[in-house]
Amino acid sequence: KGFKEAYATYVAGGWPALSCDPAYGGQGLPHLVNQCFYEMLNSANQAWTMYPGLSHGAYECLHEHGTPEQKQLYLPRLASGVWTGTMCLTEPHCGTDLGLLRSKAEPQADGSYRISGQKIFISSGEHDMAENIVHLVLARLPDAPAGSRGISLFVVPKFLPNADGSLGARNGIACGALEHKMGIHGNSTCQMNLDGAFGWLVGEPHKGLPAMFVMMNAARIGVANQSLGLTEVAYQNAVTYAKDRIQMRSLSGPKAPDKPADPIIVHPDVRKMLLTARAYAEGARALALHTVLLLDLELKSEDEDERRACADEVALLTPVLKAFFTDNGWIATSHCMQVYGGHGYIAEWGMEQYVRDARINMIYEGTNTIQSLDLLGRKVLQDNGKKLRAFGKRIVEFVEAEGTDEAMQEFVNPLADLGDKVTKLTTELGMKAMGNADEVGAAAVDYLRVVGHLCYAYFFARMARIALDKKDSGDPFYTAKLATARFYFAKLLPETAGLIRSARAGVAPLMAMDEALF
Repeated sequence: KGFKEAYATYVAGGWPALSCDPAYGGQGLPHLVNQCFYEMLNSANQAWTMYPGLSHGAYECLHEHGTPEQKQLYLPRLASGVWTGTMCLTEPHCGTDLGLLRSKAEPQADGSYRISGQKIFISSGEHDMAENIVHLVLARLPDAPAGSRGISLFVVPKFLPNADGSLGARNGIACGALEHKMGIHGNSTCQMNLDGAFGWLVGEPHKGLPAMFVMMNAARIGVANQSLGLTEVAYQNAVTYAKDRIQMRSLSGPKAPDKPADPIIVHPDVRKMLLTARAYAEGARALALHTVLLLDLELKSEDEDERRACADEVALLTPVLKAFFTDNGWIATSHCMQVYGGHGYIAEWGMEQYVRDARINMIYEGTNTIQSLDLLGRKVLQDNGKKLRAFGKRIVEFVEAEGTDEAMQEFVNPLADLGDKVTKLTTELGMKAMGNADEVGAAAVDYLRVVGHLCYAYFFARMARIALDKKDSGDPFYTAKLATARFYFAKLLPETAGLIRSARAGVAPLMAMDEALF
């Protein structure tokens, strides 16, 4: 209840068009603005935000790979929000291995295709909030080679549009069932059945997966933003509760002697849970804005070298955003629920919903293990660490610039130390992988988390630099920022020591046990 009305208000305000191309009715604002806006939407309600959020991915995919006719038909309506979009990727037997998909696309004389098959886990697959739903569907042509090299991409609308954009007959794509889920109950996660549905090829035959990666990478950054939004709203609620809830006395003596007990925010471990959520939110926000700014530069810069460098860094950081943010979102929302004690487990307080909603973010758009394999295997080892070294150069330059400032030692020293350790670990894993590729699978998840901490450490050090410069301004924002940075370096960054040891332990402890003994 209320979702349809909220969406109508959202569309009336022009919000779907923020970062869309003015040629198709968009406002042409930077993606950076949209990033900030969507963090707030995700804090308000992740399940609702997925409806317009997926439309952005469909818009970007068609903007880059659609024909001129497809762009004129679909983009203005996606940009305005009168139509929404989805991505129809996986099937019951596939999971992440899309090379196994079986959906078929039969060419027709008029240039269209008739598509048949079943898709599952399709977020926002059916609803009545918009006039039409634009499904982007992966399927195989009759002559398609096996595996992922034989996948094509099609645009399959719920209602067949006429040439003028008015809606005609219902297409042969329908929701067969809704998934009953742990969280995001407000989003319709659908099993979509295609029975001779009309579709039109997007991009080249058999090149559907690269075309869909435009939408998938946008979705991965979007999922990271979902967990950032949940982390922030869980933190805000938990802080309010911790200041108000009285229980027990401080171990060092009463802090509220006029009350029968102290507010729980005086207890060290409550503060640790709150500060963990706060630090993970602030670190994520800095890294996300940096990444989306690079995306804007990649799209708008007139310098070809700058565009290429930005694209490489976005490619490197995207799996880090998706996996590190969502892992941390699960940790943070769980901590914030814990602050409430027993009340956190009760639905009426709202905290358990954030935990349930956050859990899916670690799974979809490529599980976090897939993201970790992508980071270590493709983004780092495949180019012999070129992209990682380019990011590392940022860190080295910052450390060299700040290394003589006594006030910055508590930040730049551990940052520089971790940077050296990541370089050594990367080299070691690369050498191991040449002998046994399973070494990548054994170390990848630990490795991504270490790289995630390296990114956060760099941005917290940069934020600390600014906060130190502003510490006499009287603005409590900078005082809190400095305290949060110090907490992060003291209490969260040390996790990397154990992760590095685990990554170095290699594949042997994982594969030694015979399958029959499991």
